[in-house]
Amino acid sequence: MVQFNFRERRILINTCFGHFMSHFNMLVFPALVLPLAVRLNLDMAAVLGLSFWMYLLFGFTALPWGLAADRWGAKPLMALFYSGAGLAGLCAALWIDLPAVLALSLAVLGFFSGIYHPAGLGLISKEMRRISLGMGFNGMFGNLGLASAPLLAGLVNWLWGARAVYLFVCGLNLCGLVLMLFFSLPDSKRDKIAGVDENNGLLGAFFILLVAMMLGGIVYRGATVILPTYFELKNQAIFQCLASISGGAFSKNLVATSVAAFIYLVGMLGQYTGGRIAEQYRTTYCYLAFHAVTIPAAFGMAITNDLPLVGLAVIYFFFLLGMQPIENTLVARYTPKRFHHSAFGTKFILTFGVGAVAVKLVAAIESFAGIEAVFPALGATSLLLVGIIGLLIYKTR
Repeated sequence: MVQFNFRERRILINTCFGHFMSHFNMLVFPALVLPLAVRLNLDMAAVLGLSFWMYLLFGFTALPWGLAADRWGAKPLMALFYSGAGLAGLCAALWIDLPAVLALSLAVLGFFSGIYHPAGLGLISKEMRRISLGMGFNGMFGNLGLASAPLLAGLVNWLWGARAVYLFVCGLNLCGLVLMLFFSLPDSKRDKIAGVDENNGLLGAFFILLVAMMLGGIVYRGATVILPTYFELKNQAIFQCLASISGGAFSKNLVATSVAAFIYLVGMLGQYTGGRIAEQYRTTYCYLAFHAVTIPAAFGMAITNDLPLVGLAVIYFFFLLGMQPIENTLVARYTPKRFHHSAFGTKFILTFGVGAVAVKLVAAIESFAGIEAVFPALGATSLLLVGIIGLLIYKTR
């Protein structure tokens, strides 16, 4: 991180781990859908429904958390995030065999995990000189959380069961408190001096961007919540090949979650690429291009299996995740600096809060049309999203 000074490095150390944990907390559950269906004797749609309030609160609490961060700063909220999410993970582990209590524990996990994005991204946008690059590095660690969650959840579940997975979630969150002791977040310079380096924003463009981000949130949540299960059902030849080599040592769930982890790791490169490109080219055109590439890939994923499916998924998630630092740069550009925590809170109400509806939509599509219909529906949503970005480009021409 030679591009950043000592103060900025401390900020990135804290925000990168926070970003890692916020996505790790949310992406553990999709890796456990089929194992929990067997353990709880429920169908897949019912198990998916257990996570609805977790994803809803993860998004809908973002604006209150953003307002709190604008008032009290990011530091106390980050500590609250780790403490609350750790406690929720412990409760999920203790009562994993009781669906109602498990759903409540997951909801609490989503509630506290919702702190990170308005607090952490607002801190980066206020305190760092190279915002796009900072967002790119931060996004890479979010992707590492996406990648690690299915891989580690699948491995821990294979070795010790689903209860151990949420004990692991508890421990990792509490590690964030230890990190804050060794790399204390600096006090904000700009929050103390009203009007310093102020940006009056472009609120009309921001409102159009909010619509685009809402649609993007539906696509993101729908794709990530179904991906491990999709691979488990559609990558049979890959599993059989590995089973013949290993003598059946690996479960289908472990293979599927490992492939999903690989896809998200490739997405880390997409995050870095998006951050770099946003510094060099017109940001709105980059935003349009990244979303446009996902559309044919989404439709292709509906009609392929095994290696062709994995190849298309690499392209799909490279650009779907790679657009995030571009999008976050636009949020910072179109809103006044003193309200950046609240602006990111507003964004994540729409992307993760309204995006939580995708959990219900995916379950409904799977029930009525089959799992193969999920990605075409997401591709159609992205097509509408690209039209909204076109309107944004016209507004800011």
